[in-house]
Amino acid sequence: MSAQTVVSVVGLGYVGLPVAVAFGQKQMTIGFDVQESRVAELKQGIDRTQEHSVEELKNLQLVYTCDKNELKKANFHIICVPTPVDSSNQPDLTPLLRACETLGSVLKTGDTVVFESTVYPGATEEDCVPVLERISGLVCGKDFKVGYSPERINPADKEHTFSKTLKVVSGMDAASAELIAKTYASVVEAGVFKAASIKVAEAAKVIENTQRDLNIALVNELALIFDRLGIDTHDVLEAAGTKWNFLKFTPGLVGGHCIGVDPYYLTHKAEKCGYHPQVIQAGRRINDNMGRFIAQQTVKEMIHAGQNIKDSLVTVFGLTFKENCPDIRNSKVVDVINELQDFGVTVQVCDPVADAKEAKKEYGVDLVPLDQLKPSKGIVMAVAHQAFQEMKPGDFKKLCDTDSPVFIDVKAQLNRDALVQAGFRIWRL
Repeated sequence: MSAQTVVSVVGLGYVGLPVAVAFGQKQMTIGFDVQESRVAELKQGIDRTQEHSVEELKNLQLVYTCDKNELKKANFHIICVPTPVDSSNQPDLTPLLRACETLGSVLKTGDTVVFESTVYPGATEEDCVPVLERISGLVCGKDFKVGYSPERINPADKEHTFSKTLKVVSGMDAASAELIAKTYASVVEAGVFKAASIKVAEAAKVIENTQRDLNIALVNELALIFDRLGIDTHDVLEAAGTKWNFLKFTPGLVGGHCIGVDPYYLTHKAEKCGYHPQVIQAGRRINDNMGRFIAQQTVKEMIHAGQNIKDSLVTVFGLTFKENCPDIRNSKVVDVINELQDFGVTVQVCDPVADAKEAKKEYGVDLVPLDQLKPSKGIVMAVAHQAFQEMKPGDFKKLCDTDSPVFIDVKAQLNRDALVQAGFRIWRL
């Protein structure tokens, strides 16, 4: 990487901030975000995503800003904004294209733009480049270069961090690919892998999560079958897992901003090309319906326990999309809550990791602190945060007001026998 290279990172969320911090440890870096509150917090050393501590955010050559003119100081730009789906599960490139408009307004001759946001194959060159050219008045390939390097951030994972995870990179030509590879190699200890093209790198990203989505869909479907057969799914997986080549996936809710979203980008592009994906979409249907299934099983267990359903209070532990992570985007726990409410059940939700204001704004859910929970007829352990796993069966029992409460351990994270001994009626996915 040239000594004259100044990096900018556009978007300082779960993906962008780790990138900005990594570069900021080595050289002058500009971190840009349109959310003023986010920038203000970061200037104080506060990371609401909980990916970086106050200490990690100190002594960096990193400037946080909402002023797009600051981006003019950089010549190597990395775009890390969200790429969600809409209510119809169609790709929503609005944040990405707006970021292109912002960057395009300050883009200079000689600059390089790298996209990390997850997209379908072709989006960088077919959707993003035209916006950059239109706003900047520059010509891609002549005045500026582009590349794609798929993000591999795993929220709440302190082992597979940005710098310790092999980075896939690509460029529009050999020269840009080499520049991009050298730039990332300066901060990624695990090294870089140069993909054959931008489209290949884009495709590699979406199939990483599509593959995982389908594997989880398989065990979710097995869970549906085994439930009808009266067999505990995790007992089956434990037995099958003794074979050396058995893939150890477990059933559960598939939400978040990656696994529950990326496959829709691939199917969207496939359908535009005239191919109707069958396996991928079948997997998505299975995973998207698991929340309702869990709620229905909760109601059945309550009935078997001799409880009335209408107006009964049930406590749901966890709202975020995964354990020990504050991210509530695309949380499928909401499907469980909504289905229970459709049955007439009153639901109270406890999640010490999630942000209460975000939960209310995004889903209309009022989070209740653990010490303020009302006694309920049952518990749904939807997200087994560490704080919940440290609780004892007796602690949960004290939160119930019946002799035969139900305990729905969605991911089988707690000791089944101990819960039974405490007097719970157990069901797990």
